[in-house]
Amino acid sequence: MPSPASAPPAPSNLKRVVTASLIGTTVEWYDFFLYGSAAALVFDKLFFPESDPLVGTLLAFVTYAVGFVARPVGALVFGHYGDRLGRKKLLVVSLLMMGGATFAIGLLPTHAQLGSAAAVLLTVLRLVQGFALGGEWGGAVLLVSEHGDARRRGFWASWPQTGAPAGQLLATAVLAVLTAVLSEEAFVSWGWRVPFLLSGVLVLVGLWIRLSVDESPVFRAALAKAEARRAAESAENSGDAAAKAETMPLLAVLRHHWRDVLIAMGARMAENISYYVITAFVLVYGTKHLDMGKQTVLNAVLIASAVHFAAIPVWGALSDRWGRRPVYLLGAAGVALWAFPFFWLVDTESFGAVLLAVTVGLVLHGAMYAPQAAFFSELFATRVRYSGASIGAQFSSVAAGAPAPLIATALLADFGGSTPVALYVIAAALLTLLAVGVAKETRMRDLERIGEPGDQWRTESSGRVPSPRGVSSLDGR
Repeated sequence: MPSPASAPPAPSNLKRVVTASLIGTTVEWYDFFLYGSAAALVFDKLFFPESDPLVGTLLAFVTYAVGFVARPVGALVFGHYGDRLGRKKLLVVSLLMMGGATFAIGLLPTHAQLGSAAAVLLTVLRLVQGFALGGEWGGAVLLVSEHGDARRRGFWASWPQTGAPAGQLLATAVLAVLTAVLSEEAFVSWGWRVPFLLSGVLVLVGLWIRLSVDESPVFRAALAKAEARRAAESAENSGDAAAKAETMPLLAVLRHHWRDVLIAMGARMAENISYYVITAFVLVYGTKHLDMGKQTVLNAVLIASAVHFAAIPVWGALSDRWGRRPVYLLGAAGVALWAFPFFWLVDTESFGAVLLAVTVGLVLHGAMYAPQAAFFSELFATRVRYSGASIGAQFSSVAAGAPAPLIATALLADFGGSTPVALYVIAAALLTLLAVGVAKETRMRDLERIGEPGDQWRTESSGRVPSPRGVSSLDGR
């Protein structure tokens, strides 16, 4: 008989959990993407006016990149406490931190009122945003994965992933409306603050929904089991320093799940790099290299993002039918094969061709992004799952997503064409194909039994035989 934690949950409860995770991730990605758009539009004028326009824009984007640097730190901190205190509590904290920082940016004095200190405060608030987002992703996908049953875990866990395109669409739509109804002077004077202040309302909605869901039943079961085991073995382990160290989820991850962390990081390379090349670098390539109208390329990205939103749950459902690895490998191979046609289509400067290039690219990206939530959740034992999934996902973003637009732009400037950029995407795809290719299939794994005696997948993948006591090594206690 299935345990209570692994039994299929009531549909209404699962849908409430999915809704809470989706709205929370949408709000947080809205905040994160909004900063990037504002950095391109007005932050150079408001916070770096003493620089020439190009330097001011570069400085604004440096503060944007700072958010990526802070994400691994957030992954470490939120992962640690999320594995010790629970997923729900940390998700509430991450939402409040992200929303509070974004709302504060909307109230921030500019260089005209505060001088250089305004740019420093802006950078600090961006660090808070990145820190919060680093802890958001792992908790959101785990809360859904650990509530759902294994049969449809890929589908339900893919819904929090749609928060990224949803947040991007929402941020872009709000800015588009404001720039359409306000004059340039009004937008620079006060209009840019409106979408940041709007975040306060969105956070309240997200907070109300998140507080209404229950803690993960899988986590509660693992916590109770670990507490019972510690009580039973306290005398035996009283002098065992290694056993005490195992109470740190981060140490347990690095000691027993380092292969899984590397797999997760490798899996993220093509997914992260391709996304920012397709959605961010294409704006630079189309407008600066090809002299296309900004609105033409932006509209193509917006429409393609809507298709991306719809495609993610479809790929998640297919991962339940075909497996996580086949769908992920299909996406990575597809992105590699599409790299050159992508730029050939954009080079035509036709809106229809650009739309086709970006849409196909994002649909193929979705084949990696959709199963990622369930796949990473199924790699790690419950008591270290928040730490393991977050570290694998966020540390790779520093090497992949953060520098991707800068590397692509530098390659374009040095070589004057798209060929090296396409090869850059193909190289990332090869790394992902290698990482996912050596991983075991995780579909239908019992999240409660990962690392426990009888978990044949763990024994085979790690090359270790579980100890008779059920081992402290992989339960993350």
